[in-house]
Amino acid sequence: MREAPLFVPCHPPRPARYGGLWRSLVGSHARNGVAGWSELAFTDWYVRRNLLGRIIHIPRHPDAVQRVLLDNAANYRRPRIVKRIFAPFIGEGLFTAEGDLWRTERRLVAASFAPAAVTRLTGLMAAGAERQMAHWPGEGTIDIAGVATETTLRIIADALFSGNPRILTPEAVSHIEAALVAVGRIRVAALLGFPELRIGRVAQRGEVGRRYLRATLTRIVRERGPEGGDDFMGGLIRELHARFPPDQAEALAIDNAATFYVAGHETTANALAWSVYLLSNLPEVQDRARAEAQAALAGDPETLPDRLPYLRQLIDETLRLYPPAPRIEREALGDDDLGDGIRVRRGEHVSIWPWVIHRHRKLWENPDAFDPDRFAPGTEARRHRFQYIPFGGGPRICVGARFAMVEAQVVLAHWLAARRFAPVPGFIPDPVATVTLRPQGGLPVRIAPVNL
Repeated sequence: MREAPLFVPCHPPRPARYGGLWRSLVGSHARNGVAGWSELAFTDWYVRRNLLGRIIHIPRHPDAVQRVLLDNAANYRRPRIVKRIFAPFIGEGLFTAEGDLWRTERRLVAASFAPAAVTRLTGLMAAGAERQMAHWPGEGTIDIAGVATETTLRIIADALFSGNPRILTPEAVSHIEAALVAVGRIRVAALLGFPELRIGRVAQRGEVGRRYLRATLTRIVRERGPEGGDDFMGGLIRELHARFPPDQAEALAIDNAATFYVAGHETTANALAWSVYLLSNLPEVQDRARAEAQAALAGDPETLPDRLPYLRQLIDETLRLYPPAPRIEREALGDDDLGDGIRVRRGEHVSIWPWVIHRHRKLWENPDAFDPDRFAPGTEARRHRFQYIPFGGGPRICVGARFAMVEAQVVLAHWLAARRFAPVPGFIPDPVATVTLRPQGGLPVRIAPVNL
């Protein structure tokens, strides 16, 4: 029996039917990837688009998604245009690398995200949550999106770079924000095949941010030298120098520093912000999660996530409604068949949208509603493994998924145990897809001590 009424959180308006080419290029969807989707997108299994000669297949059936991401993954790579957009920012880091280079980088970083390695970081995550709360008012309003970003940025900086202060300044945070917005914005220039063009203030601010971040990380990596240091990046630097010539090892270290620094905090920050937003609107659900968190915090810190099963359900459901990566792009290396007569030709693109799949009416009951019971124990058997893909799937599933989930549980448990969250009357967040899915302009919530 349900303990609380269903809450339907915010999402962009949906027109009744598919829009034309013009809307894709300059309409709301061009500025925000999760806007402009029609009602039909959440009932149909497939659509094919032709954008200025580029054929894009948009499958929503989990079988087709599995074909692309797992069963025939070797036939699909990240599109060349995506690599061109991201290369100036993260070079040949794990996100953009292909083939043997990707396999080597993946092996090198996998150990740092293994269960035992992540468990050793729970104390660092808890300290980050408590340090942030020390600056909160007793009662009042805070921007939980900004607070979450500050928290996860400090945690990843401590884990990767032993808390190097140069990447924690307000200037650094501002530059990262500008760069993320710029590279994530769908632009006509990119669709035309010229992603190098930097037109408009957003693009220009993004380029300044990119240069700042790359220059700062370059100095940090060079100062460390081939020995690296004792943290995550130190180990990666040593491993890279053991396998590549010095110049290439240094370049790959800088590329991966940018990759993990940005991706390592952004995903969890958004998950935390959206989780608090959802909980603030459901006091009964929040109270249940708080009771679990308070009891769990009394035990061994390293096993804290194991004692937070309901909080894990909450976060899973949050990531269903607000997936950290709302789109996954692939380019076919050869012809393929996705089933039901869908033929993909060499060079064509396949665009997989967790934002749509996670809300598809043929896959989920009340798909736009927040319902943590969807992820209660035993429900996995009722789901196709590729209808819920917040971190992607197949060989290129996000290597940091475990880190992100544990961090979200640990931080949220500490926050819930100490504070109550309530919505700001009249405020409705605006989900915007840049590289990740974030609330545009922040997400204010009311806070109060638990004992009030």
